[in-house]
Amino acid sequence: MFDFLKRGTVEVAEAKASATGRVVGVQTWGRVAWSPRDTVSLTRTGFAGNPVGFRSVKLIAEAAAALPLVLQDAEQRFDKHPVLGLITRPNGAQGRAELLEALYAQLLLSGNAYVEAVGADAGVPIELHVLRSDRMSVVPGADGWPVAYEYAVGGRKHRFDATQGTPICHVRNFHPQDDHYGFSPMQAAATAIDVHNSASRWSKALLDNAARPSGAIIYKGAEGQGSLSTEQYERLVSEMESHHQGARNAGRPMLLEGGLDWKPMGFSPSDMEFQKTKESAAREIALAFGVPPMLIGIAGDATYANYQEAHRAFYRLTVLPLASRVTAVLSHWLSGFTGEVVELKPDLDQVPALSAERDAQWARVAGAEFLTEAEKRVLLGLPVAATDE
Repeated sequence: MFDFLKRGTVEVAEAKASATGRVVGVQTWGRVAWSPRDTVSLTRTGFAGNPVGFRSVKLIAEAAAALPLVLQDAEQRFDKHPVLGLITRPNGAQGRAELLEALYAQLLLSGNAYVEAVGADAGVPIELHVLRSDRMSVVPGADGWPVAYEYAVGGRKHRFDATQGTPICHVRNFHPQDDHYGFSPMQAAATAIDVHNSASRWSKALLDNAARPSGAIIYKGAEGQGSLSTEQYERLVSEMESHHQGARNAGRPMLLEGGLDWKPMGFSPSDMEFQKTKESAAREIALAFGVPPMLIGIAGDATYANYQEAHRAFYRLTVLPLASRVTAVLSHWLSGFTGEVVELKPDLDQVPALSAERDAQWARVAGAEFLTEAEKRVLLGLPVAATDE
């Protein structure tokens, strides 16, 4: 019936092709591949798989956990207190140093740290446990404030109520674009970590290829034979892989049959700059964590005049601010269980790296005759009244 509609039409053979076919092959360079930016991936690539990130986190966490702590209120400094006993032995498997090291490390790796209080129904908790931050999630309420925390392991979840006296202490770094989670130094150093890891893999591949750049085997065939046969080519490749690649074969002389000539290739300028790129990435990683490169053995760094100055700057600019902030949050949280307003903080007078600064401060304050004894004690971070004990 509708044959008239076909008059004047010409059937065209259907041509199937990808819409992106016209742009295929235009890009000849490899795409940049960055590692994922989630906590688990960053921990794997930046801590477990990168020596600079590993050492930076360990150095800060161990130094902060080893700081002597004091507990005081507005009137006295305590030698014995339930909070001090809890911090000294937080649980049956960990001591103070182990718990605080885990707490600081979680904060550095993910920007968040969570401490669980066990048995806090009758006042001071019986135990404290640091929970893995990658397993914890904040549950916000209708007003945006957290109403619960969920801890998920293997498909199972446990919910901690945060509406009335939460058993979870959440310590987090400042994040300009997130209301509930903190920003970690590992995220800021992610690009440098990828560059450093890629440079390490490049160095490993260079060692696997006889510790020199690839060369070229040139075939000079007889007349009428311009290339190797398939069997000859496969045999040549097999012999190269088994006898002339790898660290154990470095320097082994190569025996070539007639018609084959080896042309070695020297290092290009970009190859020579590769090691400098790796060292620059290592410095950026240390910079993100606040660790002077001199302390972790990065060569060529002359930011500080000597090791002692770098060590003092490390404590003053990185370790002490971190420890002071975390212990302040912990003491405020624990005060909610005890009903006492107590302050847990590092004892600056017992930090060897700051001994020269503290001596100068004590001498300066002691010589200020216009200050009262109470004012001098406040300036030195001591309680107003001396301990009677």
